[in-house]
Amino acid sequence: MAYLYKQGKKWAYRAYAGKDPITGKDKQTSKSGFLTKKDDQLAAALFERQFHNNEYVQPSKITFNVLCDDWEKHYTSSQGAKESSLRARKIALKHIRDEFGNTAIQRISKKAYQDTIDKLANKFSTNYVSSIHTSANMVFEYAKENKLIKEVPTNNIKLPKKKKTVADLEKGDSIQEKFLEKEELGEFLTVAKNEGLEGDLLTFTLLAYTGLRVGEMVALKWSDIDFNNQTLRVIRTYYNPTNNKLKYQLLTPKTETSIRTISIDPTVINLLQLHQGQQNINIKENGPFYHDNNFVFATNEGYPKTIKAISNRLLRLLKKTKIKKDITPHSFRHTHTSLLIEANVHIKEIQERLGHSDITTTMDI
Repeated sequence: MAYLYKQGKKWAYRAYAGKDPITGKDKQTSKSGFLTKKDDQLAAALFERQFHNNEYVQPSKITFNVLCDDWEKHYTSSQGAKESSLRARKIALKHIRDEFGNTAIQRISKKAYQDTIDKLANKFSTNYVSSIHTSANMVFEYAKENKLIKEVPTNNIKLPKKKKTVADLEKGDSIQEKFLEKEELGEFLTVAKNEGLEGDLLTFTLLAYTGLRVGEMVALKWSDIDFNNQTLRVIRTYYNPTNNKLKYQLLTPKTETSIRTISIDPTVINLLQLHQGQQNINIKENGPFYHDNNFVFATNEGYPKTIKAISNRLLRLLKKTKIKKDITPHSFRHTHTSLLIEANVHIKEIQERLGHSDITTTMDI
């Protein structure tokens, strides 16, 4: 039972709050400032109920910045998140840190958070705001799990939907802008063959004919190619946020289902064999200056090509075509999907080939 007592003209209570995990001694909590004994009794009873139901949250001045720093350590160590995933979360959380960084987390209200999301929705795309919100929600859920807050202010938040303007409608945002039609792919690959650099044709043919993520392709090694069985295995992905050719990392693929072996077209096999022959000549010519780590898509020094370099080659080749689309290397993954659908390949097979963990993702594409 809580002990009630008077402090001058006001009332206070003192109650048992468990044992200190370090010293093992009994802890007590107290609260004062109640005008009447009845108010004091009610507050003490509420505390005891919450304490016995394991719902009590100790008052704390921990700020959102401190919470984020702690969550980031937990995210990488306990959840085994990849560095690339953590980097994306940190970029998204920066916008919430800018707003609430030095605010005690117990003082961040649902309305204040909703107002922040509404403000961000006027600056960024719906998808990016959703990413910001998802990251913030993970941090606040972590705080509740560790009994740092009573309620999660990110729960049941409404994400604003942007209304399209006349300019948006005139510009267009159709699905056709996200991949190359068969004729457009033919035109692009012809330009890559006739006017591209060595490796260009293989790069974009492989992306279009396999549906690999560009990071998966850049991380390929010759040991991943089975020329006899005409298959290719995906067991790693390339990570290099600085685009410094020396500072890359090889990570495990995006999901468990991203680890896969897929069949490849004889056309791709032929291009790979030609490329391997050319690469062997390059290795001999560069001798001791070549760092041979067995990468398929390597620079003249043997380092894996950066994704930025692939993107730059794509833009240069697009300018030589009649194609007027905002295509990225990832667009070839969508192009591959469209080719498979046109060939009446079953959606489950497409899912496995693309390495999607959820068939809904495949269906959306």
